[in-house]
Amino acid sequence: MTPAEVTIRPVERADLLAVLRIERECFSDPWPYDAFERLIDAPAFLVAERDGEVLGYLVADVTPNAGRDIGHVKDLAVRPDARGRGVGRALLRAGLARLRTAGAAVAKLEVREGNDPARSLYAAEGFEPVRRARRYYRDGEDALVLVVDLADWVRGG
Repeated sequence: MTPAEVTIRPVERADLLAVLRIERECFSDPWPYDAFERLIDAPAFLVAERDGEVLGYLVADVTPNAGRDIGHVKDLAVRPDARGRGVGRALLRAGLARLRTAGAAVAKLEVREGNDPARSLYAAEGFEPVRRARRYYRDGEDALVLVVDLADWVRGG
């Protein structure tokens, strides 16, 4: 499977159970169903699918901020059996493009300090750490808050 064989599209209500299954498979402290349901109309709630099967998803929204709106990548996950094939990168890039189109000037996200694969992906897309959020996760692990300027991202750095 290559990223070209994967379709990135807006989530549909019918996808939510598949999204929830992936969330539970990927995270020790998964979001509940209603969290996804509340964000179904977010500007960048996307799924990656192949042959009608959801392989991953990204949830991101935009918060107004005095003319410099902030995109927030809230959740990104790829099924373990579909990792390492560019699906997460494709979702992230599509999500950032949608955030930019929705008016965001910058995008931020939180990532577990120990999640090296995710940190590597975000760094490759231009995200830089701006602060540490101590004990951000329920298990006490710190998060790094990463930010990318979307105009710079569009220009490739």
